[in-house]
Amino acid sequence: MAAPKQDPKREPPDNDAIRWDRVCRRLRAEVGEDVYSSWFTSIAFEGRVGDCLRLSVPTRFLRNWIQSHYGERLLTLARDEFEEMRRIDLAVRTTLLRVSGGEQKPARPDTAAPALERPAGAPPRMPVVVSAGDSVRQGSGGSPLDPRFTFETFLVGRSNALAHAAARQVGEAEPGTGARFNPLYTHAAVGLGKTHLLQAIVWAGQASGRRMMYLTAEKFMYGFVAALKSQSAIAFKEALRGIEVLVIDDLQFMQGPKVQLEFCHTLNALIDAGRQVVIAADRTPVELESLEERVRSRLAAGLVVEVAPPEVELRQRILETRVATLQAQHPGFEVPDAVLQYVSQQVTQNGRDLDGAVNRLLAHNQLSGRPVTVEMADEVIRDLIRPADPRRIRVEDILRIVAKHYGVSRADLLSSRRTANVVRPRQIAMYLAKTLTLRSLPEIGRRFGGRDHTTVLHAVRKIEGLVQGDKGLADEIDALKRLLQE
Repeated sequence: MAAPKQDPKREPPDNDAIRWDRVCRRLRAEVGEDVYSSWFTSIAFEGRVGDCLRLSVPTRFLRNWIQSHYGERLLTLARDEFEEMRRIDLAVRTTLLRVSGGEQKPARPDTAAPALERPAGAPPRMPVVVSAGDSVRQGSGGSPLDPRFTFETFLVGRSNALAHAAARQVGEAEPGTGARFNPLYTHAAVGLGKTHLLQAIVWAGQASGRRMMYLTAEKFMYGFVAALKSQSAIAFKEALRGIEVLVIDDLQFMQGPKVQLEFCHTLNALIDAGRQVVIAADRTPVELESLEERVRSRLAAGLVVEVAPPEVELRQRILETRVATLQAQHPGFEVPDAVLQYVSQQVTQNGRDLDGAVNRLLAHNQLSGRPVTVEMADEVIRDLIRPADPRRIRVEDILRIVAKHYGVSRADLLSSRRTANVVRPRQIAMYLAKTLTLRSLPEIGRRFGGRDHTTVLHAVRKIEGLVQGDKGLADEIDALKRLLQE
C-alpha cells in the first residue's frame, strides 16, 4: 500500500504540540499564574502551515485583548520554539468549520484577511485573522488612552488637589500593595479634568507592570451587549474580573437593567477580591438616579472627591501652559500678561473654555495680523463669559425640598403612584428641574424613576399653565426656588 501523500504546504505535526507546550510554560512563568489562567488557558493550538502558527480562542473579546496586550511577547516566545515561523494567526473558534481529518479551516477562506508578516528587522507584532462575519475592533480590551493625559501634565490647584492626590496614590501604588480608597470616585462638571486624572492613573499603573483597564461606560455597555449576542458573556465577565485595576469613565451614561446588573456584579467581585476600582461621573453617586440604589450605595462607600471649577490662579497657569504650547508651533504668537489676567478672570467655568479662548486669540492674531490685546480678548471671548452661578442646584436637592414641603417621601416622587397628593408635587419637582438645572428632558425623566421625556414635558407645560392663573401656586413655586437657592 502506497504511503499517504503529505501536503507540501503543511509541516509535519511531529513535536509541534510539544513546542507549543513549551511556549505556554514559558509564558506562564513570565506573566504569573493569575494572569495566565485569566487570559491564556483557552488558547488552542490548531497547527502549523508553512511559516504560520495557527491558534484559536473562544471569543472575539479574548482574541483582541490578547492581541493588543501580549501579542508581541507571544510572537517572540513562539519564534524561539518554531524557528521557521514568521507569523501567528489567532482566530475565533466559533468561526471555524471542522473538515475531514480533524483539520480546521476558516469558514470562508476567501473573506478572511491574510495574516500580516513582520518585515525583517521590524519589531514583532501578532496579526489577527478576520474570519467570516467577524470584524476587528482595535483596542476592544479597553478604551483608547490619550498620551498627553499623564500626572506630569496635570496642573494642580486648590480646586483639584485632593482628587489629584488620591488619583496619584492609586496610580503609583506598587504592584501587590492592595487597593486604596476602594472605590475611588471622582465627580465634576465637563472640562475639569476627570478623564485626564483617570487616564493618568492607567498610564502610571501600566508603567509599573500592573494589569489596568480603562473603559468608558459606553464601551462597557457595548462590550457586554456584544458578548451577550455572541454568547460569550462568561468570557467577558472573567476578563474584567481578572483585571488588577478597573477604571470606568462617564458612569452617568451607564444605562439598561442588564448592563447595570452586570456592572454591579463586577464592582462587587473586584472590590471583594481586593482589586482597585476607579470611577468618574458628572455628579455624586447619590445623584445618579438612573443607577440602582445598591450600586450607588457601594460607590458612596468609597472615597468620593470632587474636582471643582478652577480658581483664578489655576486658570492663569492653564492659560500660560496653553500659550507656551502654541508658541512652540507659532513663534510669533505673543500674549501679554494683562491679556492672560483678563481672560483668567472672565472665563471661569472649565479648562475647555480656556482652550477655546486661547485658540480664538491665536486665530484672530494669525488671520488679521493684529497684536493680541485686552480689547481683542474682550471681543473674541464674549460668548465664553458666563454669568456666575451662586449655587449649583441639583435634582437631588429639588426632590428633597419638594418632598419635605408637600409632606411626601422622595420615593413617592419617583414612584408610579397617581394619587393627587403625589402627582402635583412630582410635576412641580419636574418643572423646577427643567427651569433651575441644565438637565435635558430625557435626563430629568431618568432621574424621576425612569420616566419618558414626554412625561416631563407634559408636567412642565402643566405647571407653566397653572402658575399663570393661580397666584397661590406661583407663590409656592417662588418660595421653593428661594429655598433651593439659599
